[in-house]
Amino acid sequence: MMEPERPRTVEQIRGLVSWIGAGRKLTQTGKVTLADARALVTLLETGDTIDPAVGDRIFKTKSSQELYHLNLLVEWARAARLLRVVGGRLVPVKKNARVLEDPERLLDALFEAMPRIGEAALPSGWLGSIFAEEYPAGLRALLTGLYVADELVPEQELQVAVWDKVSGLYVLDDLPEDRLRLLRQSNDRDVDRVLAMLVGLGSVQRVGDGVALTSRGRQAMARLRGEPRSGDPVYQLRIELADVEQPAVWRRVQVPAGFRLDRLHLVIQAAMGWQNCHLHAFEVKGVNYGPPSSELDYVDETAAALDALVKEGEFLDYTYDFGDSWEHRILVERQVTAEAGHHYPLCVDGAGACPPEDCGGAPGYDDLKHALSGPSHPEREDLLRWLSLETAAGFDPTHFELHWTNRRLRALDW
Repeated sequence: MMEPERPRTVEQIRGLVSWIGAGRKLTQTGKVTLADARALVTLLETGDTIDPAVGDRIFKTKSSQELYHLNLLVEWARAARLLRVVGGRLVPVKKNARVLEDPERLLDALFEAMPRIGEAALPSGWLGSIFAEEYPAGLRALLTGLYVADELVPEQELQVAVWDKVSGLYVLDDLPEDRLRLLRQSNDRDVDRVLAMLVGLGSVQRVGDGVALTSRGRQAMARLRGEPRSGDPVYQLRIELADVEQPAVWRRVQVPAGFRLDRLHLVIQAAMGWQNCHLHAFEVKGVNYGPPSSELDYVDETAAALDALVKEGEFLDYTYDFGDSWEHRILVERQVTAEAGHHYPLCVDGAGACPPEDCGGAPGYDDLKHALSGPSHPEREDLLRWLSLETAAGFDPTHFELHWTNRRLRALDW
């Protein structure tokens, strides 16, 4: 797909900061004055209408906050730390002036600021959406849906993903159908608004009913997720499930060398195929690390960086589900550098299907494989029902698919 040469929003933000100059006085409510708004709407071509006419009536604009696009640009520039309010005046942030001169840095700054502009992006009103109320969670769902896709994503699919994420935070079963329908419509409207913002950044491109991240957007998303830049140190890890054979279950993954252990936990879950529904812990050189809220006497894994604990050729251990006790042996095979065009964490190889959760650990998994390998085992039918399978052909302990493993890794929260 063709990339936009000059993203419209980037140019508008540059024009806004330039126009502000040494600073402009704000209203008592901290908004751009109407006199300044009139000049900016024309200069920046925001598309806002001041004093709109409806039929024979003219509705006087009382505040620049009523001008959606202009207000969004101002709040976006503030969230990106390009403008700030000092003594009732809107002034440029001098130390970030160089960002305006570099289109790539400016795009990164605006993209990184998106989670902080929910009120300006999706203003509340009588048709306010749940997306507006749960903007950070909905935005993550929207961006993740775009990021994991290798091709165009139907906009309707993104609308559903956002709705499923934000509506799951509420009990909506008792709502009348018409109210629920209005909520869905307002959700879809706000998904379209956010997509329009991303198009304006040059981060997203529409093709018919499909939407996709541009290469600029994919790079910005990778940086928002904290992925390493080209040339940064990366650890290649071999993660093997202990005591599981015929077949062995292992993954080879590459992660930023400075990854915290809590992030590595999520990578192991996604790469191996677990569902992250049990407790876990790491052991490194005799020291146990776990979640900070754990009642067990663990060192806080969120404050432990991988490269500070182990080096090339060294091991660490990871236990998942203290009942089934799935032990993972992790070897730091080598340190490499991040390559341009790759997304990290990255799975580069592997073998064997992830065992079913709650099957009794390695011994129980051996029993399960034996029971499903022949038609005469007395527990065969019960196990098939437990696994929600019609036939044993649907159970393949050798199955491993690299492409879908990397989709799971790209879908990790950030």
